[in-house]
Amino acid sequence: MSPSFPDPVGGRAKRTVDLVLTVPVLILLAPVFVVIAILIRRDSHGPAFYRQTRVGLDGREFRVFKFRTMVDGAEFIGAGLHNDAGDSRITPLGARLRALSLDELPQLVNVLFGDMSIVGPRPTLREQVELYTPEQRRRLRARPGITGLAQISGRSTLPWSQRIVIDVHYVDNWSLRLDFEIIARTIPALLRKDETYPGGIDEVDLG
Repeated sequence: MSPSFPDPVGGRAKRTVDLVLTVPVLILLAPVFVVIAILIRRDSHGPAFYRQTRVGLDGREFRVFKFRTMVDGAEFIGAGLHNDAGDSRITPLGARLRALSLDELPQLVNVLFGDMSIVGPRPTLREQVELYTPEQRRRLRARPGITGLAQISGRSTLPWSQRIVIDVHYVDNWSLRLDFEIIARTIPALLRKDETYPGGIDEVDLG
């Protein structure tokens, strides 16, 4: 079982920043959400949004939101829960959304609901969490984030175990300044399509 942590990393200060940044961004991006959703429905059969159960703060499960970038029912086709950048199940529009990380935008709704934070360890699957050591479970002290320290530290080239080490380091050394530094480094990485921050949640992302 996961440990029970009394308070999430950052507490009220981190949550306040999440809301102050997320609410106006969601309002501004509402028209973009509508356009992307319409384009997805026209591009391929299936819903515009994709939801997947993930593990978050204190080991609690929640449903993460994304724009759908793969064919409907992808988890029952081909490689199942695993995929890579060249996966044939990724739709033409989905490939472009992933390249620009636009498929991640609906996770702002998860931040609004309190399931996620703007910055934190990426949300993962129950099967992966069950393999954590007691040290690695400290990763669950933080709400999962849209971006994080591991994502700006060479995510695509790091083994999973090393990413967890980085996430635990983030948990142990959290500060608002660190969060803002991570956000600041994420933006240029996205603009130049840096390999340290590729689209998609992780190897088992089927959005």
